[in-house]
Amino acid sequence: MKKILPLIFPLLMLWACTSSPIDSEAEDEWIVLFGGDSTSALRGYGMEDFPQGIWYVEDGVLIANPDTTNRDLITKDRYQNFELEFEWAVDTAANSGVFFHMQEDLSMEAGNGNSPNWMDNYELQILDDQHFYDTLAVRSAGALYDLIAPKNKQLKPIGEFNEARLIHNDGHVEHWLNGNKVIDFEMNSPEMKEILSESKFKENPDFHSDKEGHIMFQHHGQRVYFRNIRVKKL
Repeated sequence: MKKILPLIFPLLMLWACTSSPIDSEAEDEWIVLFGGDSTSALRGYGMEDFPQGIWYVEDGVLIANPDTTNRDLITKDRYQNFELEFEWAVDTAANSGVFFHMQEDLSMEAGNGNSPNWMDNYELQILDDQHFYDTLAVRSAGALYDLIAPKNKQLKPIGEFNEARLIHNDGHVEHWLNGNKVIDFEMNSPEMKEILSESKFKENPDFHSDKEGHIMFQHHGQRVYFRNIRVKKL
């Protein structure tokens, strides 16, 4: 796990000995997607099973392996209105993202080295803001990728886990990062339509046109870390 190991393992020990803010919620309302061990709620994009070796579990953390071909992770279940909570950390210059309402109608050939579907759906960006080559705010951690820059962001340094929430409720979307709401928009609002019309997604008339689908965790070819993933249907 390279340079991130000395930083992450003490934090993992501290986390194991203290209660997570996530634990304060009513547990019976939440569906655990990954709690530190079982990956049974997840599978590879275009696969029936979990992509062993491409993603792996170590010390209660779900990790994307950069030494393999890319393969996104998706939830086995599909969601319409939901609240998703998870924690994430990144290796140096790492890039990933979380998508929702995903469909499995594209092949794995992306043409640019990325995994499929990133041009079709809204993305909560996961990134090492400090070392990644692209420094635009609309592509930074917590952003609605390439569309809306995050506000009031407080990002943890490399080696520490960030707490994230992604909420969709009847077209209303919120991104939360470390306790702060950083993105808030209406999918079908005039403002959002104008933003899309001026973006690189403008040539895609079906951009995020689906109302329900899988939640997807992107494998972008770098090592990223997830833990405490759970979802609640709204």
